[in-house]
Amino acid sequence: MRRLIVVVALIGLALTIPAKAQRPKPEVVATIGGDDIYQVLPVGAIPAIDDPSFVSGAAANAQMSPGEPVLGIVLHGEARAYSLWQLDAHEIVNDEIKGTAIAATW
Repeated sequence: MRRLIVVVALIGLALTIPAKAQRPKPEVVATIGGDDIYQVLPVGAIPAIDDPSFVSGAAANAQMSPGEPVLGIVLHGEARAYSLWQLDAHEIVNDEIKGTAIAATW
């Protein structure tokens, strides 16, 4: 129900904004092989998770739904799982596993 309310609110907002204000033209920031590359969000618009914290497998089972998708990695014998619903909001986690810097991105 929450998603429906948000969608309805956004539709109502869109109807009150003049057409030119609704769709600003994205800025072309580069051209590669004849194709324009557009910047649609300002730099820093999606904050990364820079200092992730983790819970045990038992705690994760208590918090997450069975079958909830995660992005997983095993590096230097250590396993990590990053929840995709959290990555939907942040898109990147900067982490370190036993001295190796990684970027988990979605």
